[in-house]
Amino acid sequence: MKQLTKAEEEIMQVLWQLEKGNVKQIIDVLPEPKPAYNTVSTIVRILESKGFVDYEKLGKGHIYFPVMKKQDYSNQSINSLVDNYFQGSFKSMVSFFVKKNDISLKELESVLKDINKED
Repeated sequence: MKQLTKAEEEIMQVLWQLEKGNVKQIIDVLPEPKPAYNTVSTIVRILESKGFVDYEKLGKGHIYFPVMKKQDYSNQSINSLVDNYFQGSFKSMVSFFVKKNDISLKELESVLKDINKED
């Protein structure tokens, strides 16, 4: 699966939120300063070529929608992070974030409870 650039991921976040939208609707959701219409249009076409986005024709325009689910991309990104920076060890990754972010024992216990609820 292909990786997204920061700009592409920002557009995907908007499309996951909107579920469908044209370029103007995407721009409306983006924070200030707003990017140029042509910039967003180009990024959306790149996302389409990478297989993340598709469109349906509406009059003279296009309505874009995500093909890739946010959860699927998140899972792939996390797995890539673990493989590339933590030698495939989730334990090493969690340990790193606990140490670097000064997570309290109470917060860690809360996370573990949440994980156990999902099983």
